[in-house]
This record gives sequence, structure tokens and C-alpha cells, in this order.
Amino acid sequence: MSTAKELQDRGVKLYEQKDYEAAARIFQQAMEAYEAEDKRDMSAEMRTNIGLVHRALGENQQALEAMQAALRVFQEEGDQLRSAQVMGNLGGVYIELGDKEQAYNCYRQAADAFQDLGEQEMYGQTLIAMAKMQVRDGKIWQGAATYEVGLENIGKLSMSQKMLKSLIGVRNRLTGAPGETKIAAGDAENKST
Repeated sequence: MSTAKELQDRGVKLYEQKDYEAAARIFQQAMEAYEAEDKRDMSAEMRTNIGLVHRALGENQQALEAMQAALRVFQEEGDQLRSAQVMGNLGGVYIELGDKEQAYNCYRQAADAFQDLGEQEMYGQTLIAMAKMQVRDGKIWQGAATYEVGLENIGKLSMSQKMLKSLIGVRNRLTGAPGETKIAAGDAENKST
């Protein structure tokens, strides 16, 4: 019989291989095994993984329900980091459901929590997700500013992100703008209204 951790690892591998149905079954087994071990946090993490599988399959309502259930557990446990991670994932689900306002609120809460926790990389990635949403919503300059702050907080940039950061630097030199834009956590939200 496999341990909960072994099941979890197998589920992750299946998810990475895009065998989503099998991954969901294994994550379900891992969740039940963690529950039997009285590890609520790990059980909730498996529920989040099940939500990610539903999202990958386009089953966004099921993804939403699974992630909300996991979020409740993390909040009850006082686990701010995993709560923020789930909030970020929920932002993506709400985008797929067409609820831009709720998506933005989730991203904003996640970004604020990551910043408070000193999780610079996650903060930057969340800002980039917000920026993409802002640009798709026609808020080009706001999205560009949010993207710039996101890039400043990511350690390892992709090639396209490096090029964009370089272009932003050129723009800043040409316009006399400071080399680094500082946006307080709430500023991006205030500019969108």
C-alpha cells in the first residue's frame, strides 16, 4: 500500500504528464490517506491539486469548489502562505468563469499576502498575472506598470520577460522615469477604479 506522500508524488507526476484524470484519482487517494493520518493541511493541499486538475480540464466550477474548500482549511489553520497560493489559483479560475472583479480581488489579496510574507517571487508572479488581466481588459498603461513591478520582483526571468524589462529600461531612460517603479500594494487597485 502506498503512503500519502507517495500518492501525492505520483499525482504530481501524472499532472505534469497531462494525464489529468489519473492525476485526479491519485490526488483523491492521497487526500483520503492524509485525512486518515489526521493531516488536514496536506489533505487540503491535495484538494487544491484536484482543483488544479479540474481547471486544466476546463471544469472551472468544480475547480472553484475544490479550491474554496481547501482555502477554508488553510485559513482555519492560519496558514497564510498556502491561503495566498490558493487565492492566486482562484484568480485564474475566476478569469475562466468570466468574473473579472472576483479574479482581480483574489489576485490582489494573494499579492498583498505574498508581499507581507516576503515571498518576492510569488508576489512578482501574481502581479504579472494581474497585469495580463489588466491588459486584456483594455487597461494598457495600468497593466504595463503592474507588469513592470512584477518583473522587478522575479528572480529568474524568461527570455521574453528579459526583453520586456530591457525595453522598459530604455523607455525609462528616454522619458527620464526612475529606473524602478514602486507601487504600493493598494495603488494598482485604486488606479483600476
